[in-house]
Amino acid sequence: MSVYLNGEFMPLAEAKVPVLDRGFVFGDGVYELVPVYSGQPFRLDHHLSRLQASLDGIRLANPHDVQTWRDLVLQLIALQDAPDLSIYIQVTRGVAPRDHPFPQEVSPTVFMMAQPLATAPAELKASGVCAVTAVDNRWLRCNIKSIALLPNILLRQQAVDAGCAETVMLRDGWLTEGTASNIFVVKDGVLLAPPPSNLMLTGVTYDVVLELAAAHGIPHQVRPISEAEVRSADELWMTSSTKEIMAIVKLDGVAVGTGVPGPLAQRMDALYQIFKKQVMRA
Repeated sequence: MSVYLNGEFMPLAEAKVPVLDRGFVFGDGVYELVPVYSGQPFRLDHHLSRLQASLDGIRLANPHDVQTWRDLVLQLIALQDAPDLSIYIQVTRGVAPRDHPFPQEVSPTVFMMAQPLATAPAELKASGVCAVTAVDNRWLRCNIKSIALLPNILLRQQAVDAGCAETVMLRDGWLTEGTASNIFVVKDGVLLAPPPSNLMLTGVTYDVVLELAAAHGIPHQVRPISEAEVRSADELWMTSSTKEIMAIVKLDGVAVGTGVPGPLAQRMDALYQIFKKQVMRA
């Protein structure tokens, strides 16, 4: 596997970062994930804009302009064998003596790698998955894609310990998101999505789902969703580039709706597959 590190493409085994990199000692950096379908990065400009927002959020100057980022991503894609990929981009503040204030005149560390984009098998979509809930105890800038993901890891492990696929996070009685997904609720035929805010990170699949709902006349609302609405949902979904539209059929051991993927989840997944074929792979 070829990766990119600080101006060079190289085998993954040869990529080395000094131990005093602030990403290693402080988690002082941000990341972005770009899905690639049939060799084409999907909404690359959107992802680069989100990367810029994350860099602005931690007051780190962008090491590249947009065109340079585009060129690097395309070069990395060309070095891979798989047509469907997930491009991981990470930028840290760089290497400096361990001290909390920002170091002066330090070059950021830029790392990129590609991994095959493996989506959920059809049989899993047909059966759905279980999830647990937990208090969202992360910091208040969740819209920054920080590499300091320990809170997400700990919350996700609660789901793993319960034999489930995801942890649905609730803050002060309101739905935020999953640890690595966005969460949608269906109630009385209406698709509900929590609004973008500093308390969550909206993914590309979140945007696509709402676009498809609007294009196909599916009633939907983007508004705060209460814990009570989550627990009484007719359908509950988790969405991401790898999970796509995945029905959650059991929450905290209690069946969601009828306990099987609901009709709107099945319809949305069918629309998503058409969109992926006609648009994402175009």
